[in-house]
Amino acid sequence: MMRYTVFLFLPLLMVFSGCEKDDICSDTTSTTPRLVIEFYDVTNLTQTKNVSNLVLKTNGVSETILFNAVSKIYVPFDTTTDTVQFQLIQNGGDTDTTNDNIDNITMNYTRTTQYVSRACGYKLNFVLNPTNGFSFSDATPNDGLWIQTMGISETTITNENEVHVKLYY
Repeated sequence: MMRYTVFLFLPLLMVFSGCEKDDICSDTTSTTPRLVIEFYDVTNLTQTKNVSNLVLKTNGVSETILFNAVSKIYVPFDTTTDTVQFQLIQNGGDTDTTNDNIDNITMNYTRTTQYVSRACGYKLNFVLNPTNGFSFSDATPNDGLWIQTMGISETTITNENEVHVKLYY
C-alpha cells in the first residue's frame, strides 16, 4: 500500500514542482511618466494658482482633458518622437467659446529606455532639452497670451513625484 501511495504522489509532486511564481506587474510600479506642470501666480512667483475650466488638447489626439480648480496637471508625452505639442485652452471647459484663450506649447526632449522587470517590461524616461526645452505661442494673436512665462524646474523626467515645468499666469 505504501508503494502505491508513493506512485500517486510522485506525479503530483512533479506537477507542483514545475509551477513558478506569477509574474504580475504591480499597479504601484513606476511606468512611463507624464510631464507634471504646475501653475503659479505671475504677481507672486512662489504662490501656486488654481486654474478653472482649463482644457488640454494634445496634437494628434481627438480627446481633450478638462481640469477644474487644480494647480497641477499631468500631460502625456509622445513616446514615438522627441517633441510633444499641445494646447492649453483657458475657459475651454465652459459652454461659451467666445472667451476661449488658446496657447500652444511645444516641449522638446530625448527619450531613454529603462528596464523595469520581466512582468512590466520597459518604460521610457525623458530629458527636456536644456537650451531649447520649450516654446509657447498664442493660437489667436488678437486675444493675447494668457500664459505670461514658463520655466523648466526639472529636466530629467523619471517619475511624476516632482514638478517639471512651471507656468505663470
